[in-house]
Amino acid sequence: MTVPEHVVERAWQIAQPILNSGRNQRRAKAKGFAFKLFHEFDNPAEEGSKAHIIKKIFAWGETSAWIGPPGSLKSSLLADAAVAVASGSDWFGYKSKGPVSVVYFALERADLVERRIWATASRRGITGRLPIAVVPGIVDMTKPGSVEKIVATIREAEVEFLEDEEHEGDYVGLAIFDTFAKLVAAGGGDEDKASHQGAVFTSIQRVKDQLGGGGPHVALIGHTGKDESRGARGSNAFLGDADLMVTLSGEGVKTATVTKANDAPEGPLFSFKGEVCELGADEDGDPITVNIVSSEEVSAMPTGTEPKLSTNQRVMYRLLAEAGPSGLSAEAWNELAKENGITAKQRHYEARMALKDKGLVREYAGVWRING
Repeated sequence: MTVPEHVVERAWQIAQPILNSGRNQRRAKAKGFAFKLFHEFDNPAEEGSKAHIIKKIFAWGETSAWIGPPGSLKSSLLADAAVAVASGSDWFGYKSKGPVSVVYFALERADLVERRIWATASRRGITGRLPIAVVPGIVDMTKPGSVEKIVATIREAEVEFLEDEEHEGDYVGLAIFDTFAKLVAAGGGDEDKASHQGAVFTSIQRVKDQLGGGGPHVALIGHTGKDESRGARGSNAFLGDADLMVTLSGEGVKTATVTKANDAPEGPLFSFKGEVCELGADEDGDPITVNIVSSEEVSAMPTGTEPKLSTNQRVMYRLLAEAGPSGLSAEAWNELAKENGITAKQRHYEARMALKDKGLVREYAGVWRING
């Protein structure tokens, strides 16, 4: 006898929850690692499959690295981000998905961090309270015990935030560590050793896991090396462990450039300037000042202007553009230039540096790419 199709379908609908219940019980008793089957994967096309705090920049459960030389305003920029996230404000044109709380681990100059955040909030016209906590002092992320202490700190801050009715922030969505070098050095670690950096990133992941739900976004403030074009100081493990790496460069106008991203395009993110904010006067009558991110909208290059390029520069730029997002090593770029009539090695170097100075190309970890 052939069973009607609708009967089979109904039987399957009844059996499915029973099968799922048995499967879940079996997995709960399993001794191996947790896993997810293909049909249980989130559909990336569905809205909300990746939860953002600030669209395209800060996502729940991810880690970003913000690196630059001294004077690049990296700490000022992340103080500005803290205020934007806690107030639910858009940030450099990138959409906020609503306010969440922030914990800023200030491993150095916590007093300066507090002044920056206070001045930034004031400049934004925020007069009420914000769900931001600053944690002063050294944090040793190379020791397992630090994970429990960081988790406890974040949870205790959340209790304070949830009980405060004067703001909308709730759970901590952004944890900032300033600086990464101090996280490594606190336990006698060395930034040049991948194993020491790896210990810190392992602790960061454990913090996220213990907080549940993927954990907050962790933003690390770091330094570039002596050769800024080669990226973060120390071992390149830093590059591999971050979901998003942003390099800050420029003199008067700073440009934040994505130099590595797991699922976003590389290239310039936004540009900004600093401004000196006066907070009053000290006991001697001298002004108390702090450098924060200016509210003035700026761009790395004035609209409507294009840099003048020599013939060699135009050829070199075209060759790199044709290489696409994967870019070229200096050696591969030189070889292509030779094939296109630029035979002198010195000409390659001069054209490459000229393009870099004009903000048209960048190098990271030995690979050259066009900006934009």
